[in-house]
Amino acid sequence: AVTVPSKVLSSLPSPPSLFSFGGSSELPVCELSGHRAEAEMESAPIPVVTVQTVPYDDQRPGTSGLRKKTSVFESKRNYLQNFTQSVLTSIDLRDRQGCTMVMGSDGRYFSRTAIETIVQMAAANGIGRLVIGQHGILSTPAVSCIIRKIKAIGGIILTASHNPGGPGGDFGVKFNVANGGPAPESVTEKIYQISKTVEEFATCPDLRINLSRLGRQEFDLENKFKPFRVEIVDTVEVYLNMLRTIFDFSAIKGLLTGPNQLKIRIDAMHGVMGPYVRRILCDELGAPANSAVNCVPLEDFGGQHPDPNLTYATSLLEAMKGGEYGFGAAFDGDGDRNMILGRNGFFVNPSDSVAVIAANVSCIPYFQKTGIRGFARSMPTSTALDRVGKVMKIPVYETPTGWKFFGNLMDAGKCSLCGEESFGTGSDYIREKDGLWAVLAWLSIIAAQKRSVEEIVKNHWTRFGRNYYCRFDYEDIDSRTAFYLMRDLEAVITERSFINQDFAIGNHNYTVEKSENFEYTDPVDGIVTRNQGLRLIFTDDSRLIFRLSGTGSLGSTIRIYAESYERDTSRIDRDAQVVLGPLIAIALKLSQIHDRTGRRGPTVIT
Repeated sequence: AVTVPSKVLSSLPSPPSLFSFGGSSELPVCELSGHRAEAEMESAPIPVVTVQTVPYDDQRPGTSGLRKKTSVFESKRNYLQNFTQSVLTSIDLRDRQGCTMVMGSDGRYFSRTAIETIVQMAAANGIGRLVIGQHGILSTPAVSCIIRKIKAIGGIILTASHNPGGPGGDFGVKFNVANGGPAPESVTEKIYQISKTVEEFATCPDLRINLSRLGRQEFDLENKFKPFRVEIVDTVEVYLNMLRTIFDFSAIKGLLTGPNQLKIRIDAMHGVMGPYVRRILCDELGAPANSAVNCVPLEDFGGQHPDPNLTYATSLLEAMKGGEYGFGAAFDGDGDRNMILGRNGFFVNPSDSVAVIAANVSCIPYFQKTGIRGFARSMPTSTALDRVGKVMKIPVYETPTGWKFFGNLMDAGKCSLCGEESFGTGSDYIREKDGLWAVLAWLSIIAAQKRSVEEIVKNHWTRFGRNYYCRFDYEDIDSRTAFYLMRDLEAVITERSFINQDFAIGNHNYTVEKSENFEYTDPVDGIVTRNQGLRLIFTDDSRLIFRLSGTGSLGSTIRIYAESYERDTSRIDRDAQVVLGPLIAIALKLSQIHDRTGRRGPTVIT
């Protein structure tokens, strides 16, 4: 085929249709972008090319898509193309032809190159329409929101979440399905099987799009009856409109403005959330512009680790310790995780955060309208949420780690609010965890109760008791070492004689009541998910959990979780590390993790 230079012709757009839940799936670009939509059409058909390739055997998606070192995507021939073709092929041909998909990125290095490649392949594989955030930027919650809003068949998110960016960092490709949530295991397994045998991919190498200009661009392709359409939409608008229906913006604005305003400090960590924080918290809700820091998305996140925890969000923690700010929050690279801090650096454990929100759902108008169908938490998350559910007489579901499990419950009308200990919180308005939603939920509670973050948490402990909790992360462990460590540990704890075994540490005595490799039977479809973490439950409701994480790109991460419940109100204000010390000692002794890995301690303590 002869390549014809692209010449763009402008034409007037067709009138936009109504844009609402349950309405048309047509996307009115002018509503989303705030600008008049402009359609563009190539002057000559663009060739569709088939390229031969060789499969890779390491493209099994993890908990949140395929994550590797960026150098893998850059250096391995057709590595991105192979996986993209596998994703597109996993969609039934009849569903794929002419369908709509959403795409966005967290702005990390290699995103623009990847977007161009995926757009070209989507066109060649029969996708009819791609909706992309301006400059390629969309948070993971915003992608979920748009997928649901326009009834898209799914979406592709270019992110490695809380992992570092830049040429020496990580990159990832995540596929979300039509409900707006992460692909379930049946889909990711299908993608993986295709990736092991893929021999060719289809692409349109001459197709070029403008990510900067809001509006509609159309391209005539060879052997295609309908033009391929790309719509560049405002990064924030659809998501903002959704939040307006969930929260009382006037109450939050009243909290953040005026003579008695709550001074807040919000750290976007140079990830995708910068535009959302400025537009929503500052422009819409009135927080001073200097309340928001690190709000310019950078390809390498400013050389920092975009992980909102006490180890990596140290600048926010130090600012909060000064006492000037009453509320602080940080977000990860793609905006689905959050950390909440109170005045003087008071840390809200993520497990407590979801429990506090659950106990105060009456402060959020969305739940006043929809009611509460159920709560859910991942197995490693503390049981603080269970205690709220018991008092409120609301069912609580315990799932494996991974938001896709919550999504299935939500689709079945069984879950309204859920959370994970890994700084993820959300509700059934979308099918992803949502960092900014959690921040607005907390601000709603503060506005209603007129208490500080610390007062709200301690009041919660007084009412429900405190679940002392911590997590040790051992990152980048040799994968073989991690595998055999977990295998040997499982053999120990699943011995029949292990039940009722006593562990005496100082003045503390712990008796094993239950030990197992956690498996989950989905109450919706009956699908069984096995090998989701080793857990020990003691007779006093204390827990120890050992789990291999699925979100890393290099080596393996072993996470150890310790939890101890305290009902005595005179003992709920102690240091968590002191309280959990005996349990942690048991965990280290059982796992022998320091001896077997050569480590002296964890990489991160939460």
